Amino acid sequence: MLIHPWDAAHEDREWRDWLARHDFGQLAVNGLPGEPPWVQPMHFRYDSEPGPHGQVLAHLARPNPLWRALEQNPTVLLSVVDDYAFVPGPWAAPEGAPAEHGTPTSFYAAVQLRCTAHVVDDPAEKAESLNRQVAHFQPGGGTDPVAPGEAPFGRLLSGLRVLRLDVTEVRAKFKYANHKPEPVQDRIVEGLTSRAGRGDAEAAAHQVRRRP
Repeated sequence: MLIHPWDAAHEDREWRDWLARHDFGQLAVNGLPGEPPWVQPMHFRYDSEPGPHGQVLAHLARPNPLWRALEQNPTVLLSVVDDYAFVPGPWAAPEGAPAEHGTPTSFYAAVQLRCTAHVVDDPAEKAESLNRQVAHFQPGGGTDPVAPGEAPFGRLLSGLRVLRLDVTEVRAKFKYANHKPEPVQDRIVEGLTSRAGRGDAEAAAHQVRRRP
């Protein structure tokens, strides 16, 4: 992922705060010899500790073919992308230039976590991890806790495996037009606000927030 200086996160807190609000991504795993990489969409829980970059918890069904690839190479990449919007050329035209000379572009926020994967099969550890994940997605409760051998979920533990991903490197990108003159930025924000499509409000907010 190319990251220009003006697209880079201003500080770690920026990407950490963004990731705290985004918990669905795609896990890329190196394929077995002769096969392309495998990509698994999944929900996950990100915790800023332990380690300098934090840790990710997730779980997948035991029959998932991903496990064989992880045994060969535990180095993986979790990619999270959101707050994206298409910006029509006229919105981004340079000051004083004809609108039709503007270059269309894409806006988006992206965080890529390079991780070392650990597979958890111990029933007690799996239950603890699953309860932590449910607590993240259902902070108000409403679901019985998981306990090995106990109803209603204990019997399901054998059908899944937990992934603990220790984050070793982070690449974060906020691709908005903060390198362009403010009048151009204002025009883009106005266009996004007026269009009000999927992701437009979030993209406009990033555009305003990241101004120097």
